[in-house]
Amino acid sequence: MKRHCLLLIVLGLLAFGKASAQYDASFSHYWMMEPSFNPAAVGKESKLNVNAAYNHGFTGFENNPKTMYAGADMPFYFIGAYHGAGVQFLNDQIGLFRHTRFALQYAYKHKLLGGMLSVGLQAAMLSETFDGSGLDLEDSSDPAFSSSEVEGSGFDLAAGLFYTHRNWWAGASVQHALAPVIELGETNEIELDRTYYLTGGCNIRLRSPFLTIHPSVLARTDLTAWRVDITGRVKYTNDKKVMYVGATYSPTTSVTVMVGGMVHGISLGYSYEMYTSTLSVGNGSHELCVGYQTDLNLYKKGRNKHKSVRFL
Repeated sequence: MKRHCLLLIVLGLLAFGKASAQYDASFSHYWMMEPSFNPAAVGKESKLNVNAAYNHGFTGFENNPKTMYAGADMPFYFIGAYHGAGVQFLNDQIGLFRHTRFALQYAYKHKLLGGMLSVGLQAAMLSETFDGSGLDLEDSSDPAFSSSEVEGSGFDLAAGLFYTHRNWWAGASVQHALAPVIELGETNEIELDRTYYLTGGCNIRLRSPFLTIHPSVLARTDLTAWRVDITGRVKYTNDKKVMYVGATYSPTTSVTVMVGGMVHGISLGYSYEMYTSTLSVGNGSHELCVGYQTDLNLYKKGRNKHKSVRFL
């Protein structure tokens, strides 16, 4: 199992070679929010799973990015097979731009080689808004810039694969599969490039029955820019109470520290991302993540309860 962990992390490191900004928002708690970038991850456990996150980036700067995410997913059993379904909402504001996404997700699950393979599809409606009234231009008549609020919308698709096997998992997905072009008013447009994701991780049990180690990796690229997040968490579990501390390293980008826990199915996590550039330590990003989980019985009462292969 440890060999699988090492292989997944190495693949994430070797997948890409240069880092810069991208269209999609980035969350430090990606390991709690896998459906946000891979629709095949919906229903990955036999639980109703609800998550919400708020990220406040580049603290201290005017018009800094602010991102809110909310999503819910669950598995269900129908006609002799496992399935997953999910819904999500994203609101991402950067300066005068605002991007929103509402998506429905579905995954078909099939037992394979002792694990579970999921194939997922996501249909989304995108909305883009640019508030030109906030511009301070010397020439207000420049036709390249709108002086009022303009907006546009479009349809988008995403697809993914997700495989779980006892204490390790891996996934691959593509967002903006249609590479949609969204028109803003009559003279401007936004073209969204396909973005590819690769993720993996595992759970390592220690001699202590209360402690486990959870390494994971998330890599993404639009074939122009890339980002890799390599995360390690130590988790303490006692009965239904969970606490964790961890850190993430993103080469050439940032270092993140995180802490959180879970009580009675309600989880709360906080992280602070410090950029490894010339920015001050105080100009990092704060993130708060809240979640709720409750067990589901996918079968009729008293018959063959399906137990999760994941242990987060």
